[in-house]
Amino acid sequence: MSTTQAKTSLDFLERLGIEDFNFGTSTGQESWGDRDGEIISSHTPINGDKIADVTVTSREDYEKVISKAREAFKTWRMMPGPERGEIVRQIGLELREHKEDLGKLVSYEMGKIFEEGAGEVQEMIDISDFALGQSRMLYGKTMTSEREHHRLFEQWHPLGPVGVLTAFNFPVAVYSWNTMIAAVCGDVVIWKPSEKAPLCGLAVQHLVQRVLKRNNLPEGIFNLVTGDRQVGEFMTKDRRIPLISATGSVRMGQEVAKTVGSRLGRTILELGGNNAIVISKDADLDMAIRATVFAAIGTAGQRCTTCRRLIVHDSVFDQVKERLIKAYKSATIGDPLDESTLVGPLIDEQAVKQMQKALGQLQQEGGKVVYGGEVLEGGIYDEGHYVTPALCTAKPGFEIVKEETFAPILYMMRYSDFDEAIEYHNDVTQGLSSGLFTLNLREAETFLSARGADTGICNINAGTSGAEIGGAFGGEKDTGGGREAGSDAWKAYMRRQTNAINWGTDMPLAQGIEFDI
Repeated sequence: MSTTQAKTSLDFLERLGIEDFNFGTSTGQESWGDRDGEIISSHTPINGDKIADVTVTSREDYEKVISKAREAFKTWRMMPGPERGEIVRQIGLELREHKEDLGKLVSYEMGKIFEEGAGEVQEMIDISDFALGQSRMLYGKTMTSEREHHRLFEQWHPLGPVGVLTAFNFPVAVYSWNTMIAAVCGDVVIWKPSEKAPLCGLAVQHLVQRVLKRNNLPEGIFNLVTGDRQVGEFMTKDRRIPLISATGSVRMGQEVAKTVGSRLGRTILELGGNNAIVISKDADLDMAIRATVFAAIGTAGQRCTTCRRLIVHDSVFDQVKERLIKAYKSATIGDPLDESTLVGPLIDEQAVKQMQKALGQLQQEGGKVVYGGEVLEGGIYDEGHYVTPALCTAKPGFEIVKEETFAPILYMMRYSDFDEAIEYHNDVTQGLSSGLFTLNLREAETFLSARGADTGICNINAGTSGAEIGGAFGGEKDTGGGREAGSDAWKAYMRRQTNAINWGTDMPLAQGIEFDI
């Protein structure tokens, strides 16, 4: 294990104008907030320093946002899709211009290394490009009518204000997956970023405002509220918001589903992931080791797609374990803005405690920590939240293995038969992402078949993290069933309408019914 010392330059904060828009509520071109009201403080997990205070959205200010959003929807929904796409294209250009600075803010406020922070902004740029194309492809279908001189077809219309609740680990990308698609569909958006990374939300809102102002668009198309659970409940209980897209823990998602469902609203839920990689005896081990290390320790294990379980064939288990130990020892842990760092800090002290609790339970159940798992101390580590990624041996039946701990813990397990590997893989309540490393065609096809992996994302010779925006992102079971970004995920942000036009002179009834009056 090697370490780095924090020597962070904060010039990017000034270039993003943090001090100029330290507010808590915003519509398109207006911002406000009672500076004497409740605040939340943003702290960097690098060394615990406070970055800024952000005003919590009050109920009064929330009502202003809703009012502005509903009014803006009347204009936005009637703009042609390609014109809405043009606005999204310009947002993508604004993000390109500020990619480095916004990437640094993501790294500084959340703790992921700069390369990953910049990569997250690149995802925002990519989804803007994707949404631009989608704006010309909001397709309906024409069907054959059973009645003479009738045309039967369907079309899609915007829903209205869409609520987006995002988590700290991807403080800007997941917002864009929802917002860029919703926007080209004709919806307006109300975003509540995580209270653990509010400045990332403020920075993005600031950049989006510039585009709205240049195009003389009404306030309320892209909106921001800030705060904790209470502000989120303003949104989930609000019948004026027909769709809530929420990313976070399974427990949070259950509450959102219950609340929104009670008012018959819609949800897109992206919740926990207890993801596994299977390494076959026929795997290319060089590829498998590289993918596993990144999937397990990338973002310090704080991705919903992090690999938490490694299911390895008996014949290569010891070799894989030794190679992983060697790789873990070389991982540089420290300031995420230092380009030599591979693993940054956990988000807060609570995350560190949860990791230590999980490792304790593992050992109580008979598992073993073969490398790492320590809380680091001294220098930068005394004020930040740093740990060494933990490589462990375990058995599939352990209760702790079936839980998702949002930290860099990888549980290694043995298998001897491929059907056994699939059974181990599916024996958790979450179903987000999975990977299989094999050069055996039959194994690969079985893993992708109906009796294979039960996840929403399933990869062959690729890790569990790093999904592309062109495909629909999401998972099954406790992961929530939601889909975002690519493929036909756009349909979730619209309402379907079936239409019949009678262009004849008679009035035939459906199903051949005869009715005389």
